[in-house]
Amino acid sequence: MEYRGRLDSCPPLKMEAMTVQFHIEPFFDAQSCTYSYLVSDPVTRHCAIIDPVLDYDAAAARISYSSAERLIEHVRVNALTLEWILETHVHADHLSAARYLKRQLGGQIGIGDRIPQVQKTFAALFDAEADLSLDGSQFDRLFADNETFHIGTLSIRVLHTPGHTPACVT
Repeated sequence: MEYRGRLDSCPPLKMEAMTVQFHIEPFFDAQSCTYSYLVSDPVTRHCAIIDPVLDYDAAAARISYSSAERLIEHVRVNALTLEWILETHVHADHLSAARYLKRQLGGQIGIGDRIPQVQKTFAALFDAEADLSLDGSQFDRLFADNETFHIGTLSIRVLHTPGHTPACVT
């Protein structure tokens, strides 16, 4: 496993006689004080973006794409193929750039399979039941606990980690 960025001090993870290599690149968004991450498989050059930020200026009630454009530039400059845009949870600290990234680079958007429970809670809170589909259909894939998927040759296991919401996953 190859670590870069803020994770340089982490040792390689060895599983039996095999070493898994991947690259993690953190992208800090100063306005929301959050990180997005780009995980890539050096063998296939396929990647996933985790928790992408859509810039929002609350005072002006405007969105912009500078944080997402940094991710897009990194994918293109490094000749990566975006397979996944992953949301670990519904964010209260920033809006998601997942749909924008999908339009620009392709890939599938995934989130934990308990997202309908969160949608129902927020829809009731904001009186939006009539305007919002409450079944998670806004996402391409709803991940169950212990489900596996791939980023290139990397095998990824989903862990249900409720915290912010009942739908949080790692």
